[in-house]
Amino acid sequence: MTADPTTGTRPRNRRQLIVEAAGRVFSERGYHRASMEEIAAGVGITAAALYRHFPNKYALFAECADVMADGLVAALDEVPPGAPSADLLTAVARITVARRASGGVYRWEARYLDRDDRRRLKAKFARLVGRVEEAVRREFPLPEERLRAVAALGAIGSITMHHTSIAGRRAENLLSDAALRVAATDLAAAPVGARPVESPAQPVPRTRRAEILAAAIPLFARDGFANVTNGQIARAVGLAPSALYRHYPGKVDILSAACLQAAGLLAQGVERNLDEVAEPYEAVVALAATYVAYSFEHTALNSVAEAEVAGLPDDLRRPLVLAQREHIAVWEQQLRLARPELDPRQARVLVHAGFGVVVEAGRQLRWRDSPDHRDAVTALVVGALGL
Repeated sequence: MTADPTTGTRPRNRRQLIVEAAGRVFSERGYHRASMEEIAAGVGITAAALYRHFPNKYALFAECADVMADGLVAALDEVPPGAPSADLLTAVARITVARRASGGVYRWEARYLDRDDRRRLKAKFARLVGRVEEAVRREFPLPEERLRAVAALGAIGSITMHHTSIAGRRAENLLSDAALRVAATDLAAAPVGARPVESPAQPVPRTRRAEILAAAIPLFARDGFANVTNGQIARAVGLAPSALYRHYPGKVDILSAACLQAAGLLAQGVERNLDEVAEPYEAVVALAATYVAYSFEHTALNSVAEAEVAGLPDDLRRPLVLAQREHIAVWEQQLRLARPELDPRQARVLVHAGFGVVVEAGRQLRWRDSPDHRDAVTALVVGALGL
């Protein structure tokens, strides 16, 4: 009897392997820069073979988003009703860490889903949030339980947005503990040592180049860099599209300038608000308040810098990566002085957890800026850091 030549060479779970590989590529490179050829190579098949499973890149992208959300919902479904918040958050942390490499698909890239797919994904996450919110309300009967639940999930989801090397079990424990502290945070109690901070104001555009940049940022934030045309940017400043090239070589250079502006404003805020702060605990609180103020003050700019940096060519991305590392290093140093038991990797993971809290809490508050909202989100960040 002659054996089928494909037996043993085509894994039964090939579709799953494709989705896993695609999730990694979409998360790392962004939806528009990812190619079917690169995804196929990650599975060890040809692009033609890939198209036998998925008719196009969008169909594969949509399935990646669904798989991540379905995994989180399924993880919570296994936790008995009435279980404590710690059990729910541990379950979420376990699946999020396990699928860390592909988690960026829903954090930023899900905006490229069409309306129906985005609505379906939103419903799945609403179910996830609702389950956590119910446990938080029962266990920690304080105001704003939904905000605290969303922020707790943001702390866990942050692991998908950076590359700090840490063992899976250590990451799970660190993130679930941070999330539990966020869930239990009393938003009415300001962190000890908190003081007013200043956020650098948005620069006033005084040149045509600055006007172009100021017009492009909200367009990139609303529609995504890849979906914005030079014509849209030009019309926003009353120019012909060809006139843009007198100020920027290409659209990607406008994006690079936006990301550099974001990094510069944040660095200015840190420098200004850490001046004359000597005690590590107070320094970390000041860093948290500064990042929160910056995020509320420059919401569109920050979302562009966070979501689109992966789409920059290596030479334009390099200075931004260095600026981010420098910013993280300041947080890490102060947090380890305040919590000497943390090693560098643990500190970096917690710092990113704080950033995740800001993103998700800010979204929940629809970035409506007020002193109360800033104070509440700062308290959540301090809770995530374990101070």
